Amino acid sequence: MPFVRISIPAGSAAAGAALADAVHQALVDTFSVPPDDRFQVVEELGPGALVCTPSYLGVRHERPAFVQIVCSVGRDLAQKRALFARIAALGAERAGWRREDLIVHLVEVQKENWSFGNGLAQYA
Repeated sequence: MPFVRISIPAGSAAAGAALADAVHQALVDTFSVPPDDRFQVVEELGPGALVCTPSYLGVRHERPAFVQIVCSVGRDLAQKRALFARIAALGAERAGWRREDLIVHLVEVQKENWSFGNGLAQYA
């Protein structure tokens, strides 16, 4: 049930599609997300639309990609760390993105805050 939004620089469509695949695989591998539970938005943004400091917390950024994952509450710190590491590894391996440039933001919500259609709160 994660909802993923990936924001990348314009002109990166092929790498963005590969990154979307990598993020989904990381969720399957670390959060036990079913393979057919995939809801993603990949957006290419023009110059100036992605704002990222060149260096933060000892990490140098060159061509950042922002990955925001909204998911239900319930994963522990070990699972979150595993997810971040797996996204970095697969994003580099499958999409050619530098590990340093994959900035991931995890947002946890209660299950009753989801609707998957028909105006229903399926998990409430």
